Amino acid sequence: MPAAPQPSALPPSNTTPTSSSHETPKPHRKPLLRLELRDLSSSGSRAFLRLLHASTTLEDAVASVLSHLYTGLPVHCIPPTRSITLVLRSMGGVAYTTGLDIDDDHKEIHFSTDYINGVPEHRQKEEMQGVIVHEMVHCWQHNALGSAPGGLIEGIADWVRLKAGFAPPHWKRMTSGEWDAGYEKTGYFLEWLESGHGVDIVRRINEGLRECRYEEGEFWGKCCGKGVEELWEEYQKSLKGQEIEKEETADGVEKVESESGAESSKAQDASPSDPQDLHDSDQSHEDLHTKARRGGNMYIPVRSKPV
Repeated sequence: MPAAPQPSALPPSNTTPTSSSHETPKPHRKPLLRLELRDLSSSGSRAFLRLLHASTTLEDAVASVLSHLYTGLPVHCIPPTRSITLVLRSMGGVAYTTGLDIDDDHKEIHFSTDYINGVPEHRQKEEMQGVIVHEMVHCWQHNALGSAPGGLIEGIADWVRLKAGFAPPHWKRMTSGEWDAGYEKTGYFLEWLESGHGVDIVRRINEGLRECRYEEGEFWGKCCGKGVEELWEEYQKSLKGQEIEKEETADGVEKVESESGAESSKAQDASPSDPQDLHDSDQSHEDLHTKARRGGNMYIPVRSKPV
């Protein structure tokens, strides 16, 4: 007797947890967050304690970094960072991040209280949040086993800071120098890449730096289909095009203002007591309306792009 037909086997279920695009990715282990204050009496420490809630600030920074770098990726792609200690102390510079010698999964962010004290009071809160987000990236990003360009590592950190809404007012897009100069210069370059290579391009760049060594030609060819130098040249041309457009708009405004001033002067000189003058004035008025309808030198305000 033939065996009864068996139902088709179900496709294997995906047992690897992934992060939804609608929720913040979560690592295998929630990191322990610590705060260390070397001098409670310093003005920088007091500003931090007055303006920020330490646990909320660190938790928000972790969430922002994981959201921008790991949304939609399997959880095993997230580094196994176990603890992060924010150390506020007097030192030169702004901040830096390091792993403990005994175990690199334990991170320390050292933040200068001298720097905090030197920031204008109305900017202190946002600047502290921005610096912490930048340094938090270094606690979670990949670095191609230490072979990735330092400028790319710092650029990714400032890209996350930019996307998190903490770009300081002095940042600006620059065309000079090299693509891997780092910080906001590279951060804005990475932001530009999103327009042509997808909003997940930086996420893919970071993933491409996981557990492998960085080879420039192969790396950028895989993620963008072009060499990074070619991409940088395209970015530079796009910025120069925007600058030319702004200059042309500014020149147009000056021209319209000049012509408007000349027309106003002529109108003031004309005397309405003479019927002929009155007729000429009306005719001139009609000419201006006709010019406007035909698309004469009219200024159309253009919303400036954020810098």
